Amino acid sequence: MADEPAPDAAAEATDDPADAPNPDHDTMLATLRDRLGADAVVETATAYGDLIVRVAPDRWLDAATVAANDLACDYLSFIAGLDWEPAAREGDEAGGDTSSPVQPTERTYGAAGSNGRFQVFAHVQSTRQPRGLTLKTDVDEHAPAVASWVGVYPGADWHERECWEMFGIGFDGHPSLRHLYLPSEFEGHPLRKDFPLLARVVKPWPGLVDVEGMPGDAEATPVADAGDTPAVEAGDAEATS
Repeated sequence: MADEPAPDAAAEATDDPADAPNPDHDTMLATLRDRLGADAVVETATAYGDLIVRVAPDRWLDAATVAANDLACDYLSFIAGLDWEPAAREGDEAGGDTSSPVQPTERTYGAAGSNGRFQVFAHVQSTRQPRGLTLKTDVDEHAPAVASWVGVYPGADWHERECWEMFGIGFDGHPSLRHLYLPSEFEGHPLRKDFPLLARVVKPWPGLVDVEGMPGDAEATPVADAGDTPAVEAGDAEATS
C-alpha cells in the first residue's frame, strides 16, 4: 500500500475555523440592513470569528434596539471609545527627534474602518443563541457625542460614564453622566492619545533607573541588574542570619 502524502503544514496553520464563512453573520447583516436601511450599514468585517458592523452615527441607538430585539443579543458586554490619533511622542512639541520604532505617525484604522479620529464601539451577546456582534460608529471630533444605549441596555450606564470621562465623548439621553474615577475638577481625558502621560514616552532599553537615596547617603546609587547582584560578604551573611 503506497504511503499517502503528508498534509501541507502551512495549509493546516492557516485553516482557522474562526475565518470560515458563518451563515449566521449573513442572517444578522440582512436583519440589520432590513431594519435600519441599507445606507445605515457603512462597512462590515470579521475578526477572530466575530462580526463587526460599522453603522451611521444617527442610527447608533436604532442598531442597539435591533440587536436586542431582533437578533436576540440580550447581553451587553461593553461600550468603549477609540482614538485613532497617533500617540504624542517625546520631542513633538520641542521640535526634536520624533523618530520611533514603536509609535505610528499616521492614523491606522481597525476592522470596518473609520471616518475620523474618534469612534464608539460595543459588543453584545446572546444568552440564548451562540451569537455575538460588535457594533461601531464614528464620532465627530469637534462635537463628540452619540446617543445613549441606557434605554435599551441598562448596563450601558457605567460603560458610557467611563467613556465620557476617559475620552470626552458625550452620550445624549444618558440619565446622569458623572465621574467614576476622577475628581470632578480634573481637566482632560486620560485615554485620549494627546493626553500627556509619562508612560507613553518611549525610552531606550535598558532604561536608567533613578533611585532615591536613603537619609545620610551622599548620593543615590543605581539599582543593579538581576544578573549583576554582588555576592554577599561573609560578615554580612553573619549579620543578617
